[in-house]
Amino acid sequence: METHNNFDQKYEFAGNAKTYSIIAIVIGLICAVLGFVVDHGSYAERTFSNLLLMGYYFSCVCMAGVFFCAIQLVAQAGWSASVLRVPQAFGKVLPIAGLILIAIIVAGLHFTHTVTNEEGKQVVAPYLYKVWALKDIAVKGTENYDAEVASKIGYLNIPFFLTRLIGFLAAYSFFAYLLNRYSTNEDEIGGVSNYRRAFNVASVFLVIFGFTTPLFSFDVIMSLEAKWFSTMFGWYNFAAMWVSGLAAITLVLILLRQKGYFGWVNENHLHNFGQLIFGFSVFWTYVWFAQFLLTYYANIPEEAVYFYRRWEPEFKPWFWLNIVMNFALPILLLMARDYKRNVNQLKYVCILVLVGHWLDYYMMIMPGTVAGERGFSFEEIGIAIGFVGLFTFMVLTALSKFKSLAPKNHPFIDESLHHHI
Repeated sequence: METHNNFDQKYEFAGNAKTYSIIAIVIGLICAVLGFVVDHGSYAERTFSNLLLMGYYFSCVCMAGVFFCAIQLVAQAGWSASVLRVPQAFGKVLPIAGLILIAIIVAGLHFTHTVTNEEGKQVVAPYLYKVWALKDIAVKGTENYDAEVASKIGYLNIPFFLTRLIGFLAAYSFFAYLLNRYSTNEDEIGGVSNYRRAFNVASVFLVIFGFTTPLFSFDVIMSLEAKWFSTMFGWYNFAAMWVSGLAAITLVLILLRQKGYFGWVNENHLHNFGQLIFGFSVFWTYVWFAQFLLTYYANIPEEAVYFYRRWEPEFKPWFWLNIVMNFALPILLLMARDYKRNVNQLKYVCILVLVGHWLDYYMMIMPGTVAGERGFSFEEIGIAIGFVGLFTFMVLTALSKFKSLAPKNHPFIDESLHHHI
């Protein structure tokens, strides 16, 4: 391991990490193809749903990396200055993650299949967003007309939907590019001018991000069940995105540290990450429970139907396991100070949180999209493995492009190196 003050240390992406990530990508591609080939109907529907799940998850974790960098800049935080390369690498990958998500959604809207609607009729519907993207759904007198969906068609129509989606992801990617460029310029020329520019850009980004991420989750996830609506859903998704991003950043840092990189990262930095994961796991649970409790107590049919589907026998065990994995276990395993400073324990908690929020997204998407036989099959496992490989390959490739693993001219780099709590 190199000394803690060797800021010229550069990451080399080679060996087992590259090999295993490529193997995982191949596994994911094979499972996705099999999902479309085995049966053009229900299996293809499950495949599209799993691709949407992982495309959304991939994009959200990358967005969380940009959000992390922006938060540290605006807060003028010193403790995190020496670890910023990892979330910056997430930001570099965001444009590609966004393009993949858009491609999945466009394909899911374009390709169609025959399904049975709520009235028992056979209709031709797209694989994704079949509740509102049916042909002529807002045209009175047609077979597919639905008055409830028609009332929302000004917002839920394909051109406006895709325009919003592309606009959100393009804006987030642009801000990620600016923050990375200013950080690179800071390394090359020194001074604080680029830090000040990054501070201003981060301030604007946080305002835009705060207002648009709920809309992003409304569009991509909640509109899958367009007749149901929750004003808390956006913040529920934000909490899941943020805690998943924190877990991913921490896990990447720990694994790289164990391979001899980021030697300056110590138990105090990891303690901070553990505190954030602990705190925002509680916040996620608060929003989850508030949304559930208000719906349960009011017992309004058009609201309760969302949870009714998730209490069906095939989903109910996962409904409760979701709470155990994303609240009970992280809280118990990170409650004590020593637990947050135990590298191996923190590493396994990060893996637990990432798997737990995969299950969280699964519970958001699958009950409202997949008809017939449900549960876990090769699509769920294989496509998840493929996206983990893709994320690993792209983030580590982006990380290897940095000239050094530490922003050596960051104004707070010394504070970060001497961080102690």
